[in-house]
Amino acid sequence: MDHGPIYLAGADRSGTTLMSALLATHPHIAIANLGSNMWTFFDGKFGALERPENFERCLAALLRYKNVLVLKPDAARIRREFAQGEHTYARLFRLIEDHFAERLGKPRWGDKTSYVERYASTIFTAYPDAKMIHMVRDPRDRYASAIKRWPSGRGQVGGGTARWLYSVRLAAKNQKRFPRQYKIVRYETLVTRPEETMREVCAFLDEPYDPVMFTMAGAKGFWAKGGNSSYERFTPGIISSSAVGRYHQALSAREIAFIQTFARREMTEYDYVPSPSRFSRREQIAFYGLYIPAHLVRFSAWRIQELLQQHLPLLVGRTPMGNRLLPDP
Repeated sequence: MDHGPIYLAGADRSGTTLMSALLATHPHIAIANLGSNMWTFFDGKFGALERPENFERCLAALLRYKNVLVLKPDAARIRREFAQGEHTYARLFRLIEDHFAERLGKPRWGDKTSYVERYASTIFTAYPDAKMIHMVRDPRDRYASAIKRWPSGRGQVGGGTARWLYSVRLAAKNQKRFPRQYKIVRYETLVTRPEETMREVCAFLDEPYDPVMFTMAGAKGFWAKGGNSSYERFTPGIISSSAVGRYHQALSAREIAFIQTFARREMTEYDYVPSPSRFSRREQIAFYGLYIPAHLVRFSAWRIQELLQQHLPLLVGRTPMGNRLLPDP
């Protein structure tokens, strides 16, 4: 690899897929259409990989996961090369990604995984040459896009707000700790000033700027679907800002007010201007007396779940959804 790996971080529906499509089209960078999620679901879950049986269990689990299979891992080659170096999860993950980039004839790989910012410290320790780009989006638009894509999520504004706050607070912490390796990019800046933004991103990555990125031809799945918008298809190669501010039509006044109540400070830090709330006296009483307490339950539940998964990974760790796994032979 000429340069270290690139990780695309951020909450879901924050623009990581668009950034991935742009960078995957760069002549030097290979990024799969799906995030591998290897750090999220597999790191440390099978014990020390110095033990052959643990390594084989881990590799078998990786080879069942559809997001890893898009990288077309060669099990025999992985076994052979893994035996020749450090027996760590980081090295196993890197071998799979290195082989993927090599098959595409590119000298560098990237990986798009939502909330990978959780593992920034671990990743930078394992890969001192890695860089991370963290996408941030207006929490109201992010939540509006999420419930449009997944309608069953409507009514979960508490959890949605908790996830956004968790992500942007980690962004600030990570950038302060790793200033040369961590860059925050606003979705709104990317879609309104794409060339300027991508020139800055390429400079951060120590890569030459290449306008071919805007064809997005290197991201076939993204290209074929007309983008990853929750609202409409776009002509391939077109970056649209039409989703900016869409929350005005997509969210209720109570949903907007809830997000702004608990995320106001962080919104202001990213230049997201709160909308005025116009509630009658009765609506105010209902909002503060009933709506906020009800949705604070989801807000708190998500934060508690995150803490448990972080500190007790072997008991309540994150696992792939069943529909992303091949049958266990």
